[in-house]
This record gives sequence, C-alpha cells and structure tokens, in this order.
Amino acid sequence: MRTTSSLVTASATFVAVAALSAATGTATISSASGAAPPDRGDRVTSTRPLSTSGSQALAAMRSARSNSSATRVSTDQSLVVTDALVDSTGATHVRMRRTYDGLRVVGGDLVVHRDAGGSFTGSSQSLDRALTLSTTPTLSSGEARSRVGTAATRAGTPTLVVDATSTTPRLAWLATTTGMQADRTPSRIDTYVDARTGAILRSEQRIQTIDGDGQSLYGGTVPLQLTQTDGTYQLKDPTRGNTFTTDAKNGTDSVLCSLLGSGCIAGTLFTSPDTHFGTGTGASRESAAVDAQYGTNVTWDYYKANFGRNGIFDTGKGSSNRVHYGKNYVNAFWDGSKMTYGDGDGASYGPLTSLDVAGHEMSHGVTENTAGLTYSGESGGLNESTSDIFGTMVEFYAANPQDPGDYLIGEEFDLAKHEGFRRMDNPSSDGASLSCWSSNAKNVDVHYSSGIGNHFFYLLAEGSGSTSIGGVPHSSTTCNGSSVAGIGRSAAAAIWYRALTVYMTSSTDYAGARTATLDAARDLFGTGSAQQSAVAAGWSAVSVS
Repeated sequence: MRTTSSLVTASATFVAVAALSAATGTATISSASGAAPPDRGDRVTSTRPLSTSGSQALAAMRSARSNSSATRVSTDQSLVVTDALVDSTGATHVRMRRTYDGLRVVGGDLVVHRDAGGSFTGSSQSLDRALTLSTTPTLSSGEARSRVGTAATRAGTPTLVVDATSTTPRLAWLATTTGMQADRTPSRIDTYVDARTGAILRSEQRIQTIDGDGQSLYGGTVPLQLTQTDGTYQLKDPTRGNTFTTDAKNGTDSVLCSLLGSGCIAGTLFTSPDTHFGTGTGASRESAAVDAQYGTNVTWDYYKANFGRNGIFDTGKGSSNRVHYGKNYVNAFWDGSKMTYGDGDGASYGPLTSLDVAGHEMSHGVTENTAGLTYSGESGGLNESTSDIFGTMVEFYAANPQDPGDYLIGEEFDLAKHEGFRRMDNPSSDGASLSCWSSNAKNVDVHYSSGIGNHFFYLLAEGSGSTSIGGVPHSSTTCNGSSVAGIGRSAAAAIWYRALTVYMTSSTDYAGARTATLDAARDLFGTGSAQQSAVAAGWSAVSVS
C-alpha cells in the first residue's frame, strides 16, 4: 500500500516499395517537370491532419513512385508515411521517411505535395541524386563503438544507416551515447562513424534544452526549460531530471491505485506549438501547470544550491506533477513518486499549485528518501513540519515579487482570506494547530501537530516578537514567556536539513528532534556556538525539553 502525504487533512504506418535518390544541400521543392510549381494564387489559411494509413497517404506514395524524376525514388527503396496534412485549398502534403536496402536513410525524408484534384505538384527534399553504394561495412559494430569514446555513462549498440546529410552519402554506424553534461544537463549524443574508414563523420546532441516561459496563476511570468520533440514543446525539463507536468483532466485515482499501484491516472503531458505556456488565468488549463512546473524547478534548485541535493531522490532523477486532479478538490499530495494538485473549490480556494505548496509536496519526497518519518503520531507531525519548513524556504529562495516569502502556507490560493491553511509564527491561530508541545501531541492530526515544529523553526530563524515579513505582519510569542533571538533562515534551514538527513529516523519524536537539531548545530557551527544555544532556546520556547 502506498503512503500518501497531503497538504491538508482531509500512427499506424504503411510501407511501400519505392525508389530513392541520394542527397545533399538545402531542401528544395521539385515539381513533376523538375521546376518549381507555379503560383496559382492559392493561399493556405489552415491545415488539418490526415490518417497516415488512409487513401490520401497511399496515393501520395504512388505519386512518389510514378514521379521518380522529381522524387528520385527507385525500386530498391522503401517509404514509410509519418505525417499527412490537408490544407484549406484541399491540397495534401504527405511526409515520408526512406530506407535503402533495408537501412534507414538519415536525411532521406521528403514531403509529397498533391493538389485538391489529386495531381502531383512537387516534393520537398534534400536528396538530389540516386543512392548507389554498398551496404556491406568493413568496420564492425564493436570497432565503431570503440571510436566513440568512453566518456558517456552508457554507449548503446551501433546501428547501420545511410548518412545522406552531406554531399556524398556514406554507409555509417550510428552510435548513441548517454550521460551527463558538465552542468548536469542530461546528454544523448548521436555519433556517425564511417562504416568503411572508421572516420567520425559528425556528432549531434539530441537533448534540446529550450528556454521558454509561462504565465502562472500566482507567480507572474516565470522561466521554464522545455523539451522539443517533432516541432512541439513539452512541459518537461531535461535540465532537472526530466521532471514533467500532466493534466489529470479532473479525474481521480481508483482505490486500487493506493492499494496495488494500478488504476492510477497518468494524465496527459502538457505541450505547446511554441515556447509559451499559460495565460495567467484559470481560463487556460496550462496556467496551473506552469505554477506546478515552476514550483518543482525552484524546489529542485533550492535543494541543489543549498545542500547539493540532486532532486528528490538525490540521483538526478526527476519526478512529475499532476494538476487538475478531481473536482472541487481542495488538497495536494505526494504519493511516493509524484506531486498531485487539486483545483480547489473555485470559491474559497483556487488551484493548490502555489510555490510554497509545490515546495511542501516535493519535500515530502525528500523526507521519504532520507529519515522516512512515519506519517502518524509525533513523527508524522515532524514530517508535515519538514514540508512546511522547506516549502517556506523555497518561497524565500525564489525571491519572486509576485509571491514574496512569508511564513503563511498556501496564502496565494486562499481566495477568500489570503491567510492560507497554516502559519508558522503563530500556529494555534487557526484554532486547531499546536503552538506548544504537550503529551497529547501524539494523538493530534499530523497537520496540526506540525505546528510545534513550525513554531520552533520560526523562532530559530526569526526570533520572537512582532515584525513584517514579505509585507505580512508576523508575531510570535513563546510558550515559556522567554524571548528568543533568531539566527537567520539559512542557518536554521541548514540545521534542520542536517538533522533530517543525518540524525532523524522513522520514529523520531519531538524530543528526538531536539537532540537531532542540537547535534546538527554542533556539527555545523561548533559545540556551545550561538546557533546551538539558539536551538536549545527555541525548543524550550515551544515546551520541548
């Protein structure tokens, strides 16, 4: 059974034998006569897709074969239809890839154009000559692989292809190597090795890191790193472990999802024809996705910059987000592999994709993969408190003027009061959370017993008394009437992170957390340091001794 940590309680292709010519140079449009097709005054205003296995696709392949002087198609080649469109004039444009003697021809793709009446009007291609080369290599696959080098994490088995991207088509081994670039961006390099001479013909990086942006609901216009595939842009970040965001389309997981891991909604990956996502309003389903992806990105960067942690799992592997989960669902949760966000009820609460909540949910994953704090009793309160702490630190780290850092949790999607679900300076102000420890803390819902840890952290970072943070009034008193001086957010967060990752275990309670943070402060700042003394004073101030 999965443990779920929540924010609050409650194309078919057709192959035809055809002919091919070899190629070089820039793409051209050839007509049946070899000249450019005449301008008939037609203008295209839109296109729509056609079936790649339908009659229009088959007719286009016949046209390619019967107009070989233009398409350079010969009988020792095969064509595979990969895309087909019809435009507003009724003309069809069918894209194909080619093989030669059973080998893929890199650079051998073409588009066959036919008018509304079905007449061939030309083809777009780079190939301008027939392929006449032997497909028998003199260099073995293993030898080709050795020419690529060993810098990559993994080198796959090379594949024999025809490389027709240069003036003279060549038989080549295509070797794909995967690894990590210097800046930790994933790497996937295709290297073409001449199958006769062993010379490296060319290499190309397949990971295309695209800078885009999104208009979010809560953070304004934010930067995004995207993945480009076949002319579309995916909300998938190759620089942060391929973290991505999908649309749950207001569905919910089945009971079997939590029990057996089956019946879970994967969602549909958000894509765009350009590098811009969202409109900044709920009218676009992309807007909430932008918030979720942005929140994941900033959280990733926060942990990396401050603790050297490479993602939730510290392996460089990303996770995923689902937005638009359920109907009137006022919650968000981490289920062991991904973050999920509801849309709120639309009246009191909007989508729960605010930056601090994104940091909160992702931090549940960090806790799960470090101390593994059990999600019940006092350890459960510490689990929730850890997520509130680091979700808040992520908000400060982002320094986004549209959502400045404060110690309120979820104030951005609180449409009615803008107070959020919890506040760390005065947890008990919500009428349910605990500001001070008592022996009953283990019996309180973890979202409310988290107040003890939240209160401690606020006092440790900011100190007691009244102040304004992020334009929001904050005021914190102590349970023992003492005054506490804060040591700053950076030092406080470093102490909590070390305590979490080095000293806390699955059953750590608040007394154990006191010991863990004292040990962490000693490690970081020294025995008897001002920071260690502040940790002791902070716990005493919330009645943990």
